[in-house]
Amino acid sequence: MNKPNRIILAGGTGFLGKILRRHLFAAGHEIVVLTRAPSKPGEVLWDGRTLGPWANDLEGSSALINLAGKSVNCRYNWRNRKLLMDSRIESTKVLGEAISRCAAPPRVWLNASTATIYKHSLTQNRDETSTDFSPTAEAKDAFSVSIAENWEKTFSAAQTPQTRKIALRTSLVLGTEPGTVLRVLQKLTRLGLGGRMASGEQYVSWIHKRDFCRAIEWLLAKEVLAGAINITAPHPIPNQRMTDTLRRGCKVPLGLPATRWMLEIGAFVMRTETELILKSRRVVPRRLLESGFIFEFPRFEDAVRDLVEKHRNPALPT
Repeated sequence: MNKPNRIILAGGTGFLGKILRRHLFAAGHEIVVLTRAPSKPGEVLWDGRTLGPWANDLEGSSALINLAGKSVNCRYNWRNRKLLMDSRIESTKVLGEAISRCAAPPRVWLNASTATIYKHSLTQNRDETSTDFSPTAEAKDAFSVSIAENWEKTFSAAQTPQTRKIALRTSLVLGTEPGTVLRVLQKLTRLGLGGRMASGEQYVSWIHKRDFCRAIEWLLAKEVLAGAINITAPHPIPNQRMTDTLRRGCKVPLGLPATRWMLEIGAFVMRTETELILKSRRVVPRRLLESGFIFEFPRFEDAVRDLVEKHRNPALPT
């Protein structure tokens, strides 16, 4: 018999895994984390590639959430390209194999994907009905799109007929934890480098970390939902408006704009890629909204205000 509150979380030691683990535990769920370096109670060893004793934990669980994958915040050299692709494909494939061997498999499997799968667009919103994933030279996103497509194909191919499956097409998740994108942008803003990036017209899709966790919990409970679902706030914003909002939040009146060539140099120095900045991700959460999900932070300005205030006052609940 399934244990209704037992959730298996693969990739639970990164930023998203940690905030989701705390949220689901606070909601009364038992969490088992699959990790390469278990160090706490409730953590189980796995390598993200091969079957092992960890697969026994899926038996009788209520849900599996897979967030495993190397961070995209790196240079796309040949070694990192292989790690980025393999860490996603191999973990998804072996989890599907483990589920197929269960006598009582998880009722639902939520597997990470990315809003980067959608085509670069300055003028048109992209929702789950959008099927044009063509990469563009302007966005330099061919490799990222290929990762997303192969990731979802592997997920879809897993033979798990008793398990509902959802691909989480997640956008930028806003949080104030060390090393997160918002913290980096705030630092640049305070250094006077918070002007528009390139044209400033490219759209940014984002979601407050609390709404990310709430959306995951919503999907676990909504048994009618399956397939690809966008995990993003309903109001993507242009880069220019994002940087203006961040300057107001940091109380910095001016910010130097960065041309495309300046971004290329900066990305090289910071060991990352300009695609993370240049691609216009104008993605909206059509299926979440149609299912009745209500965002606590539907607008970027409110999300930043909340996160900046809580970062200044750590005693406030998160």
